[in-house]
Formats: sequence, structure tokens, C-alpha cells
Amino acid sequence: MARSSTRPTSRDVASAAGVSQAAVSLVLGDKWRGRVSETTAQRVRQAATDLGYRPNLAARNLRLGHTRTVLLVVPALTTEFFAGVYTGAARVAAQHGFGVVLYPSPEGVGPARDPFASAQAALDGVIASSMAADALTAISGDQLPLVMLDSDPAGSLGAATVNLDITDGVRQVADHLLELGHRHLLHLAADVPSWTFRIRARALADRLATTPGTRLGTAHAPITIDAARAAAEAALTAPGPRPTAIVCDDDKLAAGAYKAVRRLGLRIPDDISVTGLDDLALATALDPELTTVRLDAELFGERGMQALLAVLDGREPEHGDIPVHLVPRASTAPPRPS
Repeated sequence: MARSSTRPTSRDVASAAGVSQAAVSLVLGDKWRGRVSETTAQRVRQAATDLGYRPNLAARNLRLGHTRTVLLVVPALTTEFFAGVYTGAARVAAQHGFGVVLYPSPEGVGPARDPFASAQAALDGVIASSMAADALTAISGDQLPLVMLDSDPAGSLGAATVNLDITDGVRQVADHLLELGHRHLLHLAADVPSWTFRIRARALADRLATTPGTRLGTAHAPITIDAARAAAEAALTAPGPRPTAIVCDDDKLAAGAYKAVRRLGLRIPDDISVTGLDDLALATALDPELTTVRLDAELFGERGMQALLAVLDGREPEHGDIPVHLVPRASTAPPRPS
């Protein structure tokens, strides 16, 4: 049977489901719990689907004074990680009638231009990576309901903070290398002034400090392959014993380390082991495939959006860091005997 060209209304949904328009409004506005039964809610959703009903969000927003729009502030999209964060956040947002506007800070870190004439007038809330936190001041985002990602819970600007368990991820890397027998490590650290990278350095140093006979050197580089290659090459050719493993803050830094090792005529993992952190597509494109820590970017985005929805609804967001997992591959092996 052909569907009418007339746009279905909430009254049509109510009639098809055998309920009141008020019940339709509660269910489709996701405010039905405790007011109508689960069975009724399912019947309303099914009727809306069958009729092809779409709420008139523009009119609804004018009535409520909300745009149902969230801004996701991230560093420049130089890896697929933040694309995954966006995908997860947008998926949860769509389930609740929200849209997500992605706003990458132009230089990755630092101030950004206001993406709206007035951010506070155009947005209901903000989710922001600590790596792009400076952009918040420029858009007055820190004056809106705010959830911070990868941010120090003790000093966060936000009403809630969502973190991956990066500290545990670094510990897993260190444990893996120590179990293989490595005692002299080089930390190829991201040259980015962000909490998430500071805690990586601290976690690595703290873990090695518990094992006698370990040594840890550090080289800093911006998160680019060329910068990482140059920093790793300089560190590996410095006077003194050469480290037997390189711990990288990011898979892209690890790719630079690979180039440095090969330019010096060395082999991975025979002469030196290399680890990353992220588990980007790059990790399995490298040869040998990279031992790294898998971060679930989409779950990260989902949890960020769920936390913001809780803040907007006056609820307590879910607590607890998101677990991360070491993925051992062929870039790590026991060091050669001295």
C-alpha cells in the first residue's frame, strides 16, 4: 500500500499506537521511563517507524530553547583515532535526537576561532579533548555544559571527565618488555603539552623504578613521522650504550622510529624492539607489525557523549576509566645477549 505524501504527525502515531499524543511526546523525547510502560514505549516507537514519522525538531527546539547540538572539540584530525571518537559520540547522540558538530583545533593544539557567532547560543554542550583545551576559551565552550576527554580528573574544566586507562596501558607495555628481558629503554615521547602524555611518561618511569638495573632515556618529538625519525636517530647514535627497546607514545611516532632504526642498518626486533600506543591501521601496515596498545576510540566517544547527556539531564555520569589492551606483535623480542 502506498504511503500518503502528507507528512505523518504525532497525532497519527498516537492513533496508530492507541495512546495519547502526550505519551508519544514522552517516548520520542526519551522521557517515558517511570511514566509509561516499556510495552507502550515499544508500541509507540514501532508505530513511528511504520509511519515514517520524523519529529519537527526545529519547532521543538524553538519551544524548548535548545538546539540539541553538541560540539566535539578535538586536535587536528591527523590520525583516525579522533574520527573514531566522533563516530562513537555521534552514534549515541543520534539515539537521543542530538547532532554532533566536529570542530578540530586548526593547529592541533592552541587557540581556535569561534566556529559559531555565539557558541553559547548555538550549542547545548561541549565534549573536548584535553589536547585541544585551549580552543575552549576562544569559543566560550568552558561556560557551557562540558565533558573533558583525556583530562586530569583533579583539575578538569568539565562537569565530567572520561578517560582511557592510559596508565595501565603503559604499564602493560613496560611489563611486556621487562618480561622479554629488556632493561635499557628509550621513551620516544610526544612533544605535546597535554596531561595524557605527561601521565605516559610518569607511568613508564614509575614502572621501571620498581625493577632493579633498568635505565630509561627520553627523546621528544612532535607527532609526525619525520620528527620522530630525527629524534630517534639522534638518541640511538648518542654516546654510550644503545637502548634495546623504544617505547613510543603513539603509533605514528613508532613509524618514525622504524625509519630511524633502518637508516642505522639495524633490524626490528633482532637489534631493537619497538612499541606503539593507539593500534591505528598503521600498526599492521608496518613491517614487522607493531606491538602496541589498543585504545577503543569509538567506545571513548560513546562514553563521552553518554557523560554529557547525563550532565544535561542532571544525572551522575558513569565512573571508571575505559580499559585498554596490549596487542603483542612481531616488533618485540628478547634483546640480544651482550
